[in-house]
Amino acid sequence: MEIQVSAKAKALIFDLDGTLSDSLPVHVETWNQIGEKYGFEFDTQIVYEMTGRPTIEFAKRVVEQYNLSANPVDIVKQKQTSFWELAHLLRPVEEVVTIVKNYHGKLPMAVGTGASRKSAEVQLKALGITEYFDTIVSADDVTSHKPNPDTFLECARLMNIDPEFCQVFEDGDLGITAAKTAGMMITDVRPFINYGEWVLS
Repeated sequence: MEIQVSAKAKALIFDLDGTLSDSLPVHVETWNQIGEKYGFEFDTQIVYEMTGRPTIEFAKRVVEQYNLSANPVDIVKQKQTSFWELAHLLRPVEEVVTIVKNYHGKLPMAVGTGASRKSAEVQLKALGITEYFDTIVSADDVTSHKPNPDTFLECARLMNIDPEFCQVFEDGDLGITAAKTAGMMITDVRPFINYGEWVLS
């Protein structure tokens, strides 16, 4: 079963982490490194619960949950630096990237992500798909993040396409809620994807 693009779609919007980029193992490894530094064992369930939110919100959650004295901003800097250093280990989600390649030049396409702009650019470059997208809307570009619809609405605005004609591809519940609130078509990619089991080496 393949992911379908709606005949009604005039533009496509893609989440990044878990949708275009099989980044979960890399994110978990970077949080494990933070845990080793600050003396706690990172609970991977946090990643699943916080998918789609900016890293600063992850960091605040970690500081609160593990009762750390560290500044969340400092943790974000350390986490992002580690992530960028490991970006070469990222893998594309082929089932979704195939759509991107097939519709390049046919429909405008955007990335709507809760990641920072630099993290988004690093991931897209590592995956070799930067040139396929007309625009990127990151956590740096909006004040209200998923499940608020602003990320996806800004994508639509920049592509000059009405929200009802935008099809969003997402793997996170927060992003799915955001797309629905924006009045867009939404495809939950999770049933179509075999992420597999892999470890960093």
